[in-house]
Amino acid sequence: MSLQVEKLEKNMAKLTIEVPAEELEKAIDNAYRKNRKKISVPGFRKGKVPRQMIEKMYGKEIFYEDAINELIPGAYEKALEECEEEIVSSPKIDVEQIEAGKPFIFTEEEVAAELEKERGNNARNIAVEDRPVKDGDMTMLDFEGFVDGVAFEGGKGENYPLTIGSGAFIPGFEEQLVGAEIGKEVEVNVTFPENYQAEELKGKAAVFKCTVKEIKEKELPELDDEFASEVSEFDTLAEYKEDIKKNLAEKKEKDAKNQKEDAVIDAIINDSDMEIPDAMIEAQQKQMVDDFAQRIQMQGIKMEQYFQLTGTNYDALLEQVKPQAEKRIKSRLVLEAVVAKENIEASEEEYGKETERMAEVYQMEVEKVREMLGEKEKKEIMQDLAIQKAVEFVVENAVEK
Repeated sequence: MSLQVEKLEKNMAKLTIEVPAEELEKAIDNAYRKNRKKISVPGFRKGKVPRQMIEKMYGKEIFYEDAINELIPGAYEKALEECEEEIVSSPKIDVEQIEAGKPFIFTEEEVAAELEKERGNNARNIAVEDRPVKDGDMTMLDFEGFVDGVAFEGGKGENYPLTIGSGAFIPGFEEQLVGAEIGKEVEVNVTFPENYQAEELKGKAAVFKCTVKEIKEKELPELDDEFASEVSEFDTLAEYKEDIKKNLAEKKEKDAKNQKEDAVIDAIINDSDMEIPDAMIEAQQKQMVDDFAQRIQMQGIKMEQYFQLTGTNYDALLEQVKPQAEKRIKSRLVLEAVVAKENIEASEEEYGKETERMAEVYQMEVEKVREMLGEKEKKEIMQDLAIQKAVEFVVENAVEK
């Protein structure tokens, strides 16, 4: 085993650990022996299927996860013994290379990042009154904008929630609020972008008179067993970390699956000759922008404020989503054609499972969900399920060029 230590900022360190290829091969073989009784291959009795046959049928990666789980604990423990750094926090693990016949290399970063993210999600927002605004603070803000000493329409807001450093306002705005004190008016000087949505404000210098009414800062919880028990179903931090590792692995697998699906569908679209009516694209663009408006409204932000403070407008947002809208339509048309050609249908059992999933998401009884869904809604759900089956069909039958 070899170890490389790279010191990072904020007392962090990156450990790159390389496990010899022969140790990886031994771990893969152990994984094969542990799992071979569970794997079926036509023509072989369970437990008697050669490893090479299983790898040919299911891919060489089939045993990698178990091999990784066998190798990492021992390799990491050895690395800590060799490392002169004192490790005081939980590691984040990132596999950089795993392939039979080559050394196994991993870093520990992702788990720690997920833990920090969860700490942030569960932080308490503590009101502060004895200091000015700092970067990262959550503020409640009153403001009014002026150009050449005259207030302009749409430039006024009251009790507006703004996190300093979020980038939600015009460039340069938030930075000038650092140091502001509660109740004391400060002037923020900005220049509207040349492509600003309001014609009369393009490229104009403006002064915003701002008053911070409230400052809150995040207080992060301690990373211990108590934290784990509060944010998860587990009693210990160690158990919670293992669950995070499992979820990260599942996410990577899902992301890889989605990327493969996108690549296959993109290839089909590129090989197809489709002319999409402008009206269809425009309808999809409007739907996407409306969905975005609903999401930010749930955060307490109106679209008018979003446009004013980001220097964009409705038409610009429509144009921004146009490529994605066109791709969505083409993807749907391609998959609908596959559904029709291959006579793909969703079963009642699949519909039942989907309504169970919906009930879980909305925290409702399954029967209540099914009662709420009329024939029209059921037909749409069945069509969506058939579309997903069409995705699986084209991926399974894709031929590499």
